[in-house]
Amino acid sequence: MKIVDVCAFYTPYGGGVKTYVDRKLAVGAAMGHEIVVIAPGSHDHVERRPGGGTIVYIANPQLLVDRRYRYFDDAMAVHARLDAERPDLVEASSPWRTATIVADWQGNAPRTLIMHADPLAAYAYRWFARFGSREMIDRRFDLFWRHLRRLGARFDGVVSANRHLSARLRAGGVAGVETIPMGVDPGVFSPAHRDSGLRRDLLARCALPENASLLIGVGRHSGEKRWPLVIDACLAASQDRPVGLILVGDGRDRSRLVRQIGDNPHVHLLAPIADRALLAKVLASADALVHGCEAETFGLVAAEAAASGLPLIVPDEGGAADFVGDDNGVLYRAGDAAAAARAITELLSRNREQVAAAAATRAAAVPLIDDHFAALFTRYRAFAAPARRAA
Repeated sequence: MKIVDVCAFYTPYGGGVKTYVDRKLAVGAAMGHEIVVIAPGSHDHVERRPGGGTIVYIANPQLLVDRRYRYFDDAMAVHARLDAERPDLVEASSPWRTATIVADWQGNAPRTLIMHADPLAAYAYRWFARFGSREMIDRRFDLFWRHLRRLGARFDGVVSANRHLSARLRAGGVAGVETIPMGVDPGVFSPAHRDSGLRRDLLARCALPENASLLIGVGRHSGEKRWPLVIDACLAASQDRPVGLILVGDGRDRSRLVRQIGDNPHVHLLAPIADRALLAKVLASADALVHGCEAETFGLVAAEAAASGLPLIVPDEGGAADFVGDDNGVLYRAGDAAAAARAITELLSRNREQVAAAAATRAAAVPLIDDHFAALFTRYRAFAAPARRAA
């Protein structure tokens, strides 16, 4: 099959979507599929991957809120590229303008919407939670729900990577929703990468001794990640025991986090780690992952941490929650710093060896991204077959 992914969120600067798309290009080629990604770029150019797959960049403007990203402002340019590619199936990787552009394309190939974003959880629920319930917020944002329902009617399928989002979409009347969980890169993340020397060094960066607890968070510095909540929770939990927090990432909110941390030596910011093997080693060498975002469509960081044998402290909503069982972590009420602090205290109060052993046992059950793509492409063949017969 020839699959074209119209992906507004793809950027060479990193992030979960880049990790996902790069792996899809490689796995798709290995499975005999031709994968073409259409992404907004600084100028028109084509990048052909050595292992297979192509990224076609179309010149488009930067997002004002985050200049690492761009957006499609010329639907006709995207349509012209789709016409030239003659795909067997088209993906739209965003429920915003990208999905409308793909839905409006006049080609006869089937098309699917991949929910790489959960705008209501990332923005509306977070911004307006203090003013009312989610039901009230949904009613106020019914315009967006109507938009999603129209997309569900115009696409052959809507793919979600976690059960929470799928349930909300179905309850909101969106048709064709299927849950196909994503996964981690095979052979990268493992409890075997734990390094006591690295752990000691990371704790030293937090001005703490080896007998302290080391928590880690990974992700860009932006509002929906809720790092201020995570920092507040860790500082509250550290009143009873020595706790160090390492935050791996960068972004537009970095200066805000620096101001919040102030002169507290127990919170340390690390730059993003592009080396996947090094990230796997850093994750495995911590004592637990702490996460603040309830808008994750899959929770790749939580999956990678779980595959590294880390216990998890994550919100009770969103994709990260799918990786927590009774023995390998604690869920807390999303958006509640005090609840997060209690969850940290609860986990660190447990027998460390028992929790670590349970987390290491669960690591082997974390799904692999290659299995996700195998399931996805199998589903795509079912969509594409009738269209090919009609053609």
